[in-house]
Formats: sequence, structure tokens, C-alpha cells
Amino acid sequence: MRYRSLGHSLLYWLGWLVAAIALGIVICRLLAESLWFHHLGYAGVLWLRWGVQGLLLIFVVGLSGLFYRWHQRRAYQQCTVTLDAELTAHSRYRGLGLLGLLSAAAGLIGLLIVATYHIGAIAVQLWQQRSDMTINTPLLPQLSVWRAADLLQQILQNPWLLLVSAGTLILGLWAPLHLFRGISVILSLAMGAIALMSWSAVLTGVFGVSDPHTEPLFHRSISFYLFRLPLLELLRLWLVNLSVVSLAGVALTYLLANDSLSHGKFLGFVRSQRRHLQGLSAFVFATVAFSFWLERYKLLYSTNGAAFGAGYTDVTVRLPLYGWLCVSALAVAMLLGWSAIRQGGRGQRRLGPIAPGLFSFTLGYLVVILVADWLLPNAIEAAIVEPNQLERELPYIQRTITHTREGFNLDTMRVEPFQPENNLNAEIIAANEATTRNIRVWDTRPLLETNRQLQQLRSYYRFPAAFLDRYSLKLANQQATPELRQVLIAAREIDYSAVQQFARSWINEHLIFTHGYGFTMSPVNTAEANGLPKYFVRDIGENGELLTFPPQLREHFPFFYPRLYYGELTNTYIFAPSHVPELDFPRGSDNVYNHYDGSGGVAISAWWRRLIYAVYFRDWQVLLTPNLRPDSRVLFRRTIQERVQAIAPFLRIDSEPYLVIADPRSESDIKASHRSAGVSYLYWIIDAYTLSRHYPYADPGKHSFNYIRNSVKIVVDAYNGDVTFYVVEPEDVILRTWQRIFPQLFRPISAMPHRLYTHIRYPVDMLQIQSEQLLQYHMTDPVVFYNREDLWQIPQEIYRETPQSVAPYYLITKLPIGYTEEFVLLVPFTPVNRPNLIGWLAARSDGQNYGKLLLYVFPKQELVFGPEQMEARINQDPLISQQISLWNRQGSRSVQGNLLIIPIERSLLYVEPIYLEASQNSLPTLARVIVMDNERLVMAPTLEEGLKQLFPTAS
Repeated sequence: MRYRSLGHSLLYWLGWLVAAIALGIVICRLLAESLWFHHLGYAGVLWLRWGVQGLLLIFVVGLSGLFYRWHQRRAYQQCTVTLDAELTAHSRYRGLGLLGLLSAAAGLIGLLIVATYHIGAIAVQLWQQRSDMTINTPLLPQLSVWRAADLLQQILQNPWLLLVSAGTLILGLWAPLHLFRGISVILSLAMGAIALMSWSAVLTGVFGVSDPHTEPLFHRSISFYLFRLPLLELLRLWLVNLSVVSLAGVALTYLLANDSLSHGKFLGFVRSQRRHLQGLSAFVFATVAFSFWLERYKLLYSTNGAAFGAGYTDVTVRLPLYGWLCVSALAVAMLLGWSAIRQGGRGQRRLGPIAPGLFSFTLGYLVVILVADWLLPNAIEAAIVEPNQLERELPYIQRTITHTREGFNLDTMRVEPFQPENNLNAEIIAANEATTRNIRVWDTRPLLETNRQLQQLRSYYRFPAAFLDRYSLKLANQQATPELRQVLIAAREIDYSAVQQFARSWINEHLIFTHGYGFTMSPVNTAEANGLPKYFVRDIGENGELLTFPPQLREHFPFFYPRLYYGELTNTYIFAPSHVPELDFPRGSDNVYNHYDGSGGVAISAWWRRLIYAVYFRDWQVLLTPNLRPDSRVLFRRTIQERVQAIAPFLRIDSEPYLVIADPRSESDIKASHRSAGVSYLYWIIDAYTLSRHYPYADPGKHSFNYIRNSVKIVVDAYNGDVTFYVVEPEDVILRTWQRIFPQLFRPISAMPHRLYTHIRYPVDMLQIQSEQLLQYHMTDPVVFYNREDLWQIPQEIYRETPQSVAPYYLITKLPIGYTEEFVLLVPFTPVNRPNLIGWLAARSDGQNYGKLLLYVFPKQELVFGPEQMEARINQDPLISQQISLWNRQGSRSVQGNLLIIPIERSLLYVEPIYLEASQNSLPTLARVIVMDNERLVMAPTLEEGLKQLFPTAS
């Protein structure tokens, strides 16, 4: 006995030790996160989010647990009722035999299994897509007859789930109350996790700002659908599963009580048990009523009609039926609740095997639902709508067009006719020199491949991407004013995964290989004589300064601190400064070293902070290393996308951050101090979006959302890691809600330093999404839309001998409505099944015109060559095809680059570069440039020569 007592004591203290260690790890992680947020100045954001998540978890888990526990205790008490033998013998009900009892029990256990799997699957899905959940709350699948059948099929097809289900079935038959308790614990925790991950839906549902716009069916504010509806869906998910699981668990407990299974017969429920079941049934029907009330609003996202949203059948058939089902379910819930309350006394008279009246009514109600939701609408659709669909659906099609254009911000787009004059000549080309000298002949892919060969300098450096931007530059000493030039910038980042295996160590990873160094800048319109890119900025000089060509460009770029501690590849945590010098940049066969002097990172001098981060990183070297100094800091979350997502997970991040070189200080500050310690000159700009899939009547197309706004520009300091959120679309109702929730997070765009503001650009991702929607929704006439008379498509181009859709591309050009050259993003369109150009969409990026969309529509009665027709002209030209064939036979291959369509005044110029690369160890060079107009085509070594050949000056 003494040994057994000692064993119990050891287990007791071991359990407490494990719990203490787990609690310590959680506390360390929370402190590490709070220190990081506090360092960035966003501690309030973190604590509000954590507070809401904690309250949601406690509230949902606690209330669910109390609800389940109360019904379990009552079921346990009712199971101990002593049966009256004489009453049992004279019962007018024959009860259930063994087969019926097993079938009923198996059905209830199956319902419990399906409900558990349903909630668990949602929790797992939200965990896997938790970043999407916080910005785009999904329409949560509800437990229904069809959903239950689908889940049951999934369980039967999965051997592991089938095995677990079989064990659950055995446990349920042997100890139903224990099964009910176990499932209630799992479901309480799973629903708590779902609520915790849905914190953004709760916050926006409670604090959502009002919007003056309303939808035309229920005349409710758009805010109701964007904010309240997701919260109500979450509430419905919780209530449906609480009610269904409780009813199934209690019914199973009563069914198998008093050894009914061993006796092979169930005689029926006593009065008190029936009252309990009636009360739970009332709860179930109340949630059904609530569900049908919500289903009325979800008709606005219907896909049953001729267009997205509620159509004729939805409005005239489903809507009143859902209203009737809601009222009838509520009436049944009230009757059941009244029946459960008014039945008094403690009598134990048996009242039937499993309440056949309730069962029959429920079955009949399901049949009515089937008729109301499927049979009757389909019959009305076939008999009334389809014979005259256009007339019936016309007003609903108009709603879809209007609201889809609103959801994707196409309603503010300006539409202009474009009548090509096709009169380009040398004089027009010369007058538009600012446009022609910025025509891009270098695509990002060949430039990056060449950069990796020529500018990587060391194996641990990488150029992950190249960014198109514009800078005002003086390229000649005699030049009076700077000229606007489009350039390609590529950041030289550190990639520790590229360090040789034998050189990898804790010190190298966290103390020495800490940052990238510098960047390259190339003009887009020209190349060296050997076909390689020309560089405005390249290499690393002896003293660490980047080399500029021509030298006077140094006046335009601040080259101090060209170090990138934060970027797209910096995925390690580092400690800086430390007693170990950091690798700064290579110089010949040697390296130059440096110590970090920025303000980034969290101070880690105190021993308790080192302990916290040792636990946080699960790295005890943090605690034991002697290389940290009193001023050392830990820099982590250095990948800019991860950094931004950690602060604002409710924003969708653009796929292409870009690097900007600028001095953010004012002119007076610059004159006072030419070089300031800790001032960074390299910044990342990231576009961020607010999304929703709840905008009424808005067709999402192939996307998971039907509302999008590019409302935020995020600036990340590449040296210090500071993150600043600037609002560029203050009218966005979703962003206004987040500003209300986190007022300290956002700043107006007017607060952005001017030198950074001049580099904001309309994002490619946004225009890509809008152009895809515009393929259909440029048609604003519902009759034309219904007949699909004027469908567009994104044209195809040949790239590396492979057809691909033309992606939006940046140009510096003067728009027909503009007065000067500006930086625009452009995408062309062609009609479906026809290759001629029908229009192009331009997004403006400069100054007060930022974000304005212009759609230029070409005349349908005239032929304007599209990209595919121009590609065909190129491939059919005998001189060009002969030259390409010759290149491809000499151990190299030609690559046709992006075909660009450049509007110049009222005419179009087409340009396509051709690159030459070796079959092995590819180093792409610009071999030729093809320049075309509507009639002529030339191929020349450079763009300048091509323009001269195509448009010769008059002699």
C-alpha cells in the first residue's frame, strides 16, 4: 500500500510539473508576442484582439459546457426513475423490440458522430485558413439533412474515421451518458476554437459602421450584410449544434436507460422524460426558425437564376416559403415549449416508445422543406420562368450588374470611346519622347535570370523579384530638369538557406548572416551593346557604396545604409548588435563586417527576456550564448508579409511588395544633417485589401469574395522594421469599421512622406481581378447581358513558345484625356472568339488621379489588331521566322517576351522584345526588338533603331 501511495504521489506531482511547464511556455509566448507588438507601437491592437479571443473562448466553451452539463445531470436523474411493474404490464404501447431499439440507438449515435465531425471539420478548416477567415468570414456550412448525408458519406469512405465511428458506436451502446459527456466536451472546445478564430467577424458585427447604401429586396443597409450577417451565421452554427446534440444525447440516454438493451425491449418514455425531450425539441425548432429567417437573406447570394443573386423564383417562391417555414417552426417551438411547461406532476405513466407524434411531425416537416426548397421552385422555374425567362429575370439581372460593379469598384470607372487614327510618324514619335523612352523591352523574368548571374556576387545573395517603378532622374550634366524614367529594381537579399552546408552554425545563422545589401536599378528601354541589361545602379564598391552610371545619379538616391534586414527572404531570427561582427558586404576575396545600429528588434539584455525568447524560439543557445551585448536586440518576423499579417490579419496582402529608395525626411532635415544615424532609405510598400463575400447581389465570379477595395498602403522600413498603415480609400465601409475598432493603427495618406507618396502605384492584383469581372460586367444593359452578346476575354500572347494570358503592365504614357505623361497600369481586351482589340482598361497611379479607372472602348466596325493577331504577324514574317529558326539551331534558343500595346495620342504602337539564351547556364540577352503599327513591322537590335526604321524622318 505504501508503494501504491508513493506511485500516486509521484503521478500527482508529475502531472502538476507538466501543467506548470505548459503554463510557463504559454506565458513566455504571450510575453514574447506582447514585447514585439509593444516595440512596434501596436500593443493596443494585440491586447484588444487577445481580449476578444479570450472572452469568446471562455464564453462559448463555458456556456456550451454548462448547457450540456445541465441536460446531462437532468438525464441522469430521470434515468434512475423506478418503474411500476403493474403500470408497465398494462401499458397500451408494445414498445420497441431489440431490432427497433438498436436501430433507434444507432441512428442517434450516428447523428452525434456526424455533428461532431461537422464541427471538427469546420474548426480544422478555419485553422488551416485562419488568415482568410479573419478577412473573409466564410458562409459556414450548417448541419442539415443534405449536409449530414454528405458528412456520413465522407466518414464511410475514410477507413480511420470509419474505425473511430465503430468504436464510438460500441461506446454509445455500452455507456450512452459517458459518450454524451465526451462529445459535449469535444464540441464545446471545438465551438470555442471556431469562435476564437472568428474574432474579426464578432468585432465587425458589433462595431460595424453604417452604410447609406441599401439593397433592393429587403431594403437593408449594406452594413447588415457585410457585418451582421456573418455574426448571425456564427450564432446559428452554435445554436443548431447545441440543440441537435443535446436532443440526440438526451434521447439516447433515455432510450438505453434501465438496461433496456440487455432486456431487449424499450417500453417508452415517462412523463418527466418526455417533458425534457419536448423542451429540447422546442429549442431545435426555434433554431430551425432562426435558420430559415437567415436563409431569406442568403437568397441574395443564390446561384439558381439567370444571374447571381435572388432571381424571380427565389423572390416569388422561395422567399415566402422560407417565411412560412420560419413562422411554422417558431409556432411548433412555442407549442412544444408550452407542452413541456404545463405538464405537471411526477407521474411515471409511459407515453409511447419514442414520442411517435413528434417523430411523425418532424418527418412531415422535412418533407415540406424538401418540397419548398427543391421540388416547388424547380417546378415553377420550368413551368413559368424558363418559357419567358428574359422578361421574368430582367429586373434581377439589372440588380446583379449594378451591385457587382459596386462590389468590385467598377461603378466609378470612366468609359471613353477610342477611335484609332493610325497616323503615327516621326514627328508624333518625337513629340511623345517621354513615352517612347519608357517603353519596356526588359521583362522581369529574363532580367532576374541575368541579375542572378551578374549581380548576385555571392551564393548566399538572392534576387527574389524585380519591381517596376518610376523615378525622376538627371541622366546628363547639362540636363536642366529631371526626366521621369521607368526602371526595374531588384533587391539583393540574404538567403541563409543558400549558405553551404558545412558553413551552417548557430552563430552564422543568428549573428553573422543577418542582412542583404543593396539593389540593382535598370532602365526598361535599353541594353548594353552585348545585349545584357544596362544598369543605373549595380555592384558594391570598395567602401560599400553602390555604383551608379552615370555618376550624377548619385544626387537622386540616398545610398547610406543600403542594408536590408527585412525583406521577402529574411526568414531567420537574428541578434544584433552582438560581440560577433555581422557580414556586411563582400570586397574582392574578403568580407567587410559591421554592427547593427538601427532601432529594430526587441531589447534582450535582461536575463528574463533571454529566457522568454529561448522558450519562444525553442532555442537554449539564446540563454547560454556569451555573444550578446547589453544593447543587443532580437529581430524576428523579418519576412515583410508575415510581419504585416501578424499585425493586421484582417487585411489581404498583395502578392508583389516592391522596394522604394527614398529619403523620407523633409528638405530642412536633410540640409541640417546630410547623414543621420538610424535613418533608413530603403522601404517596402505593400498593398493591402479589404474583402468580403457578403456584398448582396454581387457576383464573385471565380473568386471567393464579391467585394474588394485596395484601401491601405503599408510601408515597412527595410532597416528598422517599422510598419505603418496608410489609408488611401477612406470611403471603404470595411476599413472605416476597422478604423473604429483600431483607431491607433491607421494613418491618413496625407501623413505619408512625400518622397514615398510619389511611388505608390495601382496594384497589378487589383486590376487583374477587376479586369476579370469586366469581361462580363462592362455590359450594363440587362438584355445584352442576358444574351451574352458582347463578352470579352483577356487576349493571349506567346511567351517562351507557350501561350499565356496578357498580364496587366505598367507604362509611362500620356492618356488621351491627360495633359502630361503619367504612370498607368494597363490591360487590353478582345471579344470572345475574335482576336481583334476591343478595349483597354487603364488604372492611374499619380497624385490626385490615383485609383481612377479609364476604360477605352474601340469601335466594333473597325479592325484594331489585338495581341494574338500581332503575334501571328510576327511568326508569319519570313525574315523574323528565319532568324528565330537560325538562333534555335545554334545551341541557344530565342524567347519571345511580353507584347506591349502602347497608346500614343490616338494611335497604337506594338512592341515585343526577343531574348537569346543558351540551352545551358542561361544568361538572357536582348537580341532584337520588334516594333509594329497597324500596317508595318520591323525588327532591330534596339528599340531606338526600330522606331527610326518604322518611322523614318523626311529627308
